[in-house]
Amino acid sequence: MDRGGELSSVRRNAVFVTVATGLLLAALDQTIVGTALPTIVGDLGGATHLSWVVTAYLLAETIATALAGKLGDLFGRKLVFQVCVAVFVIASVFCGLAHNMAWLVAWRGVQGAGAGGILVTSMALIADYIPLRERGKYQGALGAVFGVVTVLGPLLGGLFTDHLSWRWAFYVNVPLGALVMVICATSMPKLPTTRRPVIDYLGIGMIAVASTCLILMTSWGGTEYPWLSPEIIGLGVAGLLALAAFVLIELRAREPMLPMRLFRNPVFSICGVLSFIVGFSMFGALTFLPTFMQYVQGASATASGLRMLPMVLGLLITSIASGTIVGRTGRYKWFPVAGGLLTALGMWLMSLMTAFTPLLTEGIFLFVLGLGLGMSMQTLTIVVQNTVNYHDLGVATSGVTFLRTMGSAFGVALFGTVYTHSLQDQLARFGPLLGALDQRRLESPAGVHGLPEAIRILVVGGYTQALHTVFLAAVPVGLLAAVIALFLKEVPLRDTARAAARDMGEGFGMPESADRTEQLERAIATVWRQKGPMAAPGVLAGAGVDGGVGLAWCLARAVLFAEHYGQARVADIAAHHHLPAQVLWPVFQRCVADGYLVEAAGAVALTPRGTAEYDRIAAAWRQWLSGELSDWDDDTTDEEFERAVRQASRQLVFEDEPAAEPSEAVPARRE
Repeated sequence: MDRGGELSSVRRNAVFVTVATGLLLAALDQTIVGTALPTIVGDLGGATHLSWVVTAYLLAETIATALAGKLGDLFGRKLVFQVCVAVFVIASVFCGLAHNMAWLVAWRGVQGAGAGGILVTSMALIADYIPLRERGKYQGALGAVFGVVTVLGPLLGGLFTDHLSWRWAFYVNVPLGALVMVICATSMPKLPTTRRPVIDYLGIGMIAVASTCLILMTSWGGTEYPWLSPEIIGLGVAGLLALAAFVLIELRAREPMLPMRLFRNPVFSICGVLSFIVGFSMFGALTFLPTFMQYVQGASATASGLRMLPMVLGLLITSIASGTIVGRTGRYKWFPVAGGLLTALGMWLMSLMTAFTPLLTEGIFLFVLGLGLGMSMQTLTIVVQNTVNYHDLGVATSGVTFLRTMGSAFGVALFGTVYTHSLQDQLARFGPLLGALDQRRLESPAGVHGLPEAIRILVVGGYTQALHTVFLAAVPVGLLAAVIALFLKEVPLRDTARAAARDMGEGFGMPESADRTEQLERAIATVWRQKGPMAAPGVLAGAGVDGGVGLAWCLARAVLFAEHYGQARVADIAAHHHLPAQVLWPVFQRCVADGYLVEAAGAVALTPRGTAEYDRIAAAWRQWLSGELSDWDDDTTDEEFERAVRQASRQLVFEDEPAAEPSEAVPARRE
């Protein structure tokens, strides 16, 4: 339900800045440590735990996104958002103070939990405070912030590492987080909670246990413990048992986190698997590319971030272009197929890079990889939203992004295991030559490139082979994605899905609320932003509204201000829209003369004729909106869906923010 009608435009923009800044913090820390990792390892040691600096964050974020939305419904989203920002900032401080790798990994997990809550409540806060007809542009901008920051994180991490310290990749969150807390406290009014949701604590806990066990198994196997050791076998068995228990719990849960019935839909199943693989590939590349550039090529942290920009460019190009094409043509199947093939090609090309690869060649290789990742990312969430019925809209959308983030955690952990095991094997070959060296010198890029030339060549060669093994291990993953995408069924796209496909934020799989009403309202807001204003004259003319848009506008404001303040004064309406009252008086006087309104002491109210016209306008917009959603096929929840559409249509057409400061003659609305 939209509850944002009481905000002025100034406070509404302040809400957006608050939410966008919080989102920036959470999205940035997914990738900002990538370019700082080699320096962190050199400073703290513990190279075998390198991947866990990223994995701990992603895993905790994944679990938190499943829980935070429900907690927001229970305790209020503003409070949950504030708590998550506070947790994130405190964890950032302790990450910056880390004195060993175990400490850093532990607080990265806490930081990820805060970030997951921020991510999943961000869109929900926009739905709380922004009127529906204005929501589309804010949601699009928020998605763009998420996408751009996600891919530019490595560059910022490099800048902090080279010019300040790697610790500032975490400390930078403190002033930004404090700013978010202050603006949040002053700009967001407290809203009453209207629902007491059923929270699937047992399911969330079981998937957390299962994923932790399986990730630990893939991370420790062959490095900390032999693959056939009791520890690794025990973790694998425990993970599989927990996963089976999760399935059983979800089959019986009243409101499951991830309903098993979704997997009876072959489109959801394939998109879920593809989302897992895309996350697997993308974060594997983002994590280990800076490592290659710094250890093998001797690039600085900043330079490694800059060298990744061709991948960013390729990702942006195909993400935006594929969304535009899908929105116009409705055809989407071949994008993930081509994306998987290009991703595999990009990974193979990276396995050819050496310390002497020219920058132009390297840039082309990374550009190809970016093209593949962007082509795969854009369509999956849209396709899922397009094929599930209304009842499953929220859980299906949040489910596919949940699987993508889970894939990211598994990808970084597994690639980290491959990297660690291969590097240990490579360096073991030179054991007699390296035995007299301080082993800490081998863990930092500066230490490696400060070795005597003969030894440096051997060590750099070892790092090269280890990272080539990682990139080659990713090639089958891309090919597997292409093969699976061949089985993706192509069905006609709904108009709401076509409209959403053009929004940049959809391409980055931003975590979503599992609330189906919010998901529907988001789709409607996007359609309205692209079609609504142009459709207004035709809709009103078709309904036989003689006064057209002007009459509809006056009647809507009269109703709106009367609902908020007890009466609708033309002076207040004019002040709210930053117009002199003399400009609006002739328009309202015409409505009075035509019998739609009655005026007394500067206030207007609807007459019976005006009420009938108002109802006719509302019905016309409901009919238009129903037409835009006519391709929804939901036989099981028609009543709920129609109720949501009726509510959304009223918000869309007749809700706006009231005057920020009503005149003293108007009684203030009670909270």
